[in-house]
Amino acid sequence: MLEKPPGATVAEVEHLAGLAADRGLTLFCTWHSREAAGVEPARAWLADRKVVSVEVIWKEDVRRWHPGQEWIWQPGGLGVFDPGINALSILTHILPQPAILERSTLSFPVNRAAPIAAELAFRTLAGAPVSAVFDWRQTGPQTWDISVETDAGTLVLQEGGSRLFIAGKAQPLADTGDGNGEYPGLYRRFANLIRTGASDTDLEPFRHVVDAFMLGERHAVDAFDD
Repeated sequence: MLEKPPGATVAEVEHLAGLAADRGLTLFCTWHSREAAGVEPARAWLADRKVVSVEVIWKEDVRRWHPGQEWIWQPGGLGVFDPGINALSILTHILPQPAILERSTLSFPVNRAAPIAAELAFRTLAGAPVSAVFDWRQTGPQTWDISVETDAGTLVLQEGGSRLFIAGKAQPLADTGDGNGEYPGLYRRFANLIRTGASDTDLEPFRHVVDAFMLGERHAVDAFDD
């Protein structure tokens, strides 16, 4: 069972998946944000809707969530994609069609090797535009929202997927009552995979991050220090 991101590189995880298959073992590449209460209901509602456009806004305060963690600014540390990959894991799970990255703009502090902000532009296979903005410089209230405009109204996931609105109306969501957030669902999924002898190695969120770095237009911004 591997936390996100599931490896240092996509090639590494694909190699692990091959080893697991060859040896009859279970490999689970987890995306904890997919276990948020509103994500699965959002996926179900969108399944037979036409997506017109999508907007992702994922902004938080790095000093609050990663104080003094130098590794996150080093090559391979992902920078703002450490939280951004959570948004991508939800997005790739709920959309009825895949989205392909077309443009990426990355903001690097002049004293850091990883980005502090990113702007991404995707398009679904059906042609719907998808925009995503990730930023680690937001103070005060944190923003983790995904808005999907469809032919049947607008769906909004807020607070990292823990709240769901459809056509402006809050949707009732299941409450596990265990107080442990998203992780019990991951462990249940892992146990079921082991019982059935299966693996789950969905790397689509990780591939989007790789594409963002590959296509990224780099911009230098002010130095950042904790």
